[in-house]
Amino acid sequence: MTISVGEKLPQGSLMKLGTEGPEPVSLDAITKGRKVVLFGVPGAFTALCSSAHLPSFMRTADAFRAKGIDDIICMSVNDPWVMEAWDQASGASGAGIKMLADPDGRLTVAMGLDFSAPPVGFVNRARRFAAVIDDGVVVTLQEEQDTHVCNFTSGETLLETL
Repeated sequence: MTISVGEKLPQGSLMKLGTEGPEPVSLDAITKGRKVVLFGVPGAFTALCSSAHLPSFMRTADAFRAKGIDDIICMSVNDPWVMEAWDQASGASGAGIKMLADPDGRLTVAMGLDFSAPPVGFVNRARRFAAVIDDGVVVTLQEEQDTHVCNFTSGETLLETL
């Protein structure tokens, strides 16, 4: 079942690539007492994720901060090396976007935001979504019914909800 507005995020960790290698990032630690945007994409370096979804949050990062958002987090079911490479290729962290991996999809599945498309190698990948989280609780959740579009989940569209 998909997580709903008013519900607390599940316990779990995402991962980032640190100086010593992969490091867990507790979801509770990065959302406790903070207001964050969390958006999920089906895959790093995929066409729409790279050309539209991630860039929409890069364009709107300053506007989100002006509205009281403490962090903007992009998550994908990929390994932390892929997310780091995508960050370097896109310049996302330069725009203030944190690129975090859900390597085995465990957190994505726990939120009920997963889908699988085995013919293209996608298993337990994140559906395209965007959420505002306040102190670990979902305040706004928007998702695409079709992962091939980025209408309801763009940075601009989510910004309008604040």
